[in-house]
Amino acid sequence: MPAAAAPIISSVQKLVLYETRARYFLVGSNHAETKYRVLKIDRTEPKDLVIIDDRHVYTQQEVRELLGRLDLGNRTKMGQKGSSGLFRAVSAFGVVGFVRFLEGYYIVLITKRRKMADIGGHAIYKIEDTNMIYIPNDSVRITHPDEARYLRIFQNVDLSSNFYFSYSYDLSHSLQYNLTVLRMPLEMLKSETTQTRQESFDIFEDEGLITQGGSGVFGICSEPYMKYVWNGELLDIIKNTVHRDWLLYIIHGFCGQSKLLIYGRPVYVTLIARRSSKFAGTRFLKRGANCEGDVANEVETEQILCDASVMSFTAGSYSSYVQVRGSVPLYWSQDISTMMPKPPITLDQADPFAHVAALHFDQMLQRFGSPIIILNLVKEREKRKHERILSEELVAAVTYLNQFLPPEHTIIYIPWDMAKYTKSKLCNVLDRLNVIAESVVKKTGFFVNRPDSYCSILRPDEKWNELGGCVISTGRLQTGVLRTNCVDCLDRTNTAQFMVGKCALAYQLYSLGLIDKPNLQFDTDAVRLFEELYEDHGDTLSLQYGGSQLVHRVKTYRKIAPWTQHSKDIMQTLSRYYSNAFSDADRQDSINLFLGVFHPTEGKPHLWELPTDFYLHHKNTMRLLPTRRSYTYWWTPEVIKHLPLPYDEVICAANLKKLIVKKFHKYEEEIDIHNEFFRPYELSSFDDTFCLAMTSSARDFMPKTFGIDPSPFTVRKPDETGKSVLGNKSNREEAVLQRKTAASAPPPPSEEAVSSSSDDDSGTDREEEGSVSQRSTPVKMTDTGDSAKVTENVVQPMKEVYGINLSDGLSEENLSIYLRFVQLGQSQHKQDKSSQQFCSRCPDGVIKFTQASYCCGLSRCGAQAQRPWLTGPATLRHVGSSPTGARTRVPCIGRWTLNHCATREALIFKKMIQINFFFFLQNRLIENKFMVTKGEMLGGGKNQELRMNIHTHCYL
Repeated sequence: MPAAAAPIISSVQKLVLYETRARYFLVGSNHAETKYRVLKIDRTEPKDLVIIDDRHVYTQQEVRELLGRLDLGNRTKMGQKGSSGLFRAVSAFGVVGFVRFLEGYYIVLITKRRKMADIGGHAIYKIEDTNMIYIPNDSVRITHPDEARYLRIFQNVDLSSNFYFSYSYDLSHSLQYNLTVLRMPLEMLKSETTQTRQESFDIFEDEGLITQGGSGVFGICSEPYMKYVWNGELLDIIKNTVHRDWLLYIIHGFCGQSKLLIYGRPVYVTLIARRSSKFAGTRFLKRGANCEGDVANEVETEQILCDASVMSFTAGSYSSYVQVRGSVPLYWSQDISTMMPKPPITLDQADPFAHVAALHFDQMLQRFGSPIIILNLVKEREKRKHERILSEELVAAVTYLNQFLPPEHTIIYIPWDMAKYTKSKLCNVLDRLNVIAESVVKKTGFFVNRPDSYCSILRPDEKWNELGGCVISTGRLQTGVLRTNCVDCLDRTNTAQFMVGKCALAYQLYSLGLIDKPNLQFDTDAVRLFEELYEDHGDTLSLQYGGSQLVHRVKTYRKIAPWTQHSKDIMQTLSRYYSNAFSDADRQDSINLFLGVFHPTEGKPHLWELPTDFYLHHKNTMRLLPTRRSYTYWWTPEVIKHLPLPYDEVICAANLKKLIVKKFHKYEEEIDIHNEFFRPYELSSFDDTFCLAMTSSARDFMPKTFGIDPSPFTVRKPDETGKSVLGNKSNREEAVLQRKTAASAPPPPSEEAVSSSSDDDSGTDREEEGSVSQRSTPVKMTDTGDSAKVTENVVQPMKEVYGINLSDGLSEENLSIYLRFVQLGQSQHKQDKSSQQFCSRCPDGVIKFTQASYCCGLSRCGAQAQRPWLTGPATLRHVGSSPTGARTRVPCIGRWTLNHCATREALIFKKMIQINFFFFLQNRLIENKFMVTKGEMLGGGKNQELRMNIHTHCYL
């Protein structure tokens, strides 16, 4: 990969909107606030959008002088009415776009953001809040009675819910595409740069270009894939008017990232889901496909694995795998007017030549290459035909299309009735899915940007040698893709995608040299972390399309879900039914208006007056087609020539036109990812560091017992996993909260902007699979045997707790030292019984332990002996509930040790640093850990006396 190519970082990351009576001035700067750009928006036009971009790069001093002149020039004279000067309206982090209904234009600004993921130093942000500002001045505004209703419908699309953007990473493309562009030969970049300057010369665009022969770095920026861009219609009006840095493309779907800690080596696991903006909508209102081959609920899911110890795209190790879900590409729908839980499936149009399926698979071949693998999970055997209708039609369409494709590039069809096997007690669903996943990954391969490691070449794995895809000098390319579908593409599809992703994750880890075999087992920290990511991924996509979270999860198909999960499934089913029956129509209208499918026009029917939106999504039905595609050569000729490689990633003239290539100085901020990531110009704290607050396998999944294998690929026993953080309800909820809120700390004050909305993001769902309350059952100790069993369970073996067993192989010298300290403690315990004191501040029902003045002599004390501490057994006094406050002695069972770094005795007992005391009071077993709160050193020289006060509480 050429080291002289880098992604271009947008120079507009912070915005401030200034207001006068006649204009809005939008001032944008980079994060370091060293370069500025200014947009001038006219407010005197009632219905047109007039924007002026001078394309000049200002310095901070120049911007201050410009704003000062504007403020001075807009002040009103003495005696005149109206506001004067230049006012700061709002601060923002990006422009979502411009929209107009029946009056003037609005500008939509991102006022709050949150970092969600980091890929090679490129930050991915989630929109937290937006502000919608009306542009025309009130003096020229032409009011319309239906404007407010359109505004409410538009704002029903919650931009703070799972919309993502990045200033330097193209989220609409896969990692394979983005890194393939950077691997382009420098000779082609030079020729493309020269050609671009000759065809469209712009003095401002050529600013900073290096003269021929000078040293520099090529910056590359590609056009986004508009199918997955959700604000393309909002930016379309300014796309050809303003500088490209003002254009911030956002995607809708899911983004989550967790850290896999492999013996201290951080590996980031990222999951990105891109929801298609074509034929988008809700569950029962958008089924099948439209006349252009776009299907409902189409989501591209990409899992990215990167070694976080090296940040650069050119020097780091990165791997990705892509799979797709989407509705069955046919003309079909379900009638929801009958108010049935499962409305009947009907085929709306006959398509004997599979025209719509041909358009859909042609798009997939162009983006992913071959082979296209279909995993169809719908039911095949039913007493009454329901889902089987779709299977029969899909088989017929695939069979027809495969007649004309070359044999090596035919569409692979895998039918599997997942619901049938789930009901069977003899079949393990996930085992069968694992077999399918292995065959799929072997055919498509995956992407990795580094060649095979030396150890893999010396000791090759059999499965690795059978892996498909395209092998190149710098690594591997994924060719082809898996397309999974059921009826809704929600529950069954998410589980199947998880199993395929788990299989691909094993190959990705193996390719980076992190495991010795491409295989991952369940009940390991790595798989549990990956499963949590896919659960959140499935819940989010299900809420967007179906109106509720997942009903059936991975644990359901593993048949290890707790009994309380059944009640949750019922609630999610009812929530999904209510959403589909009562709120989907309003949500569909909002999506149609936001995506520009419907444009309000004076004199034409309003959005809420349309009986159906069928003609909005099937535009060919309202016009005659100029040309009709061939029924036999149904593919694009350029696409079929380059198979199995995806045509979008082939270096050709058509794809080069989609690139913006520019040459920069080596340390310019537009290509300096080190400066963008570390930001040395601002003060930061560890509390706000994203990588430390991210969900981690070591902190959130690994058991907390001593001596456990820290490898995230070790299979944990059920009792071990129960001791982890996620096994505890309160800690699990905290971990889930971190993952649901981007696994990052709240943004620092410098990231907060002025927002028009005072409401918090209360729509985040905190409920998580498996968060069952783990209340312990009370233990009845009826006899000595029961008490012994309970004590045996609570008091763990010394080897497991301290890592050493003092009773094994203890030398006579060590034993004599041990006895010496035991005798010292016992004698001191007897002497200090009279000095026991009771704290009158303790409330009733509280045990108070006060141990006064332990004294011991220490020899050979050096400079490090400044904080020795000592604990020991003592007598407890219990305050009863009687008016006289009777004091009752309670026997104490315990042990004490001395920890002192400068003495030989301390080295022997260093493993016993954790002290546990157990008290039996009223047939109840109580555990408490005592800590020193006060101590002072007396004397000096070789013999020192330690006087220690131990003060603690034990609540019943």
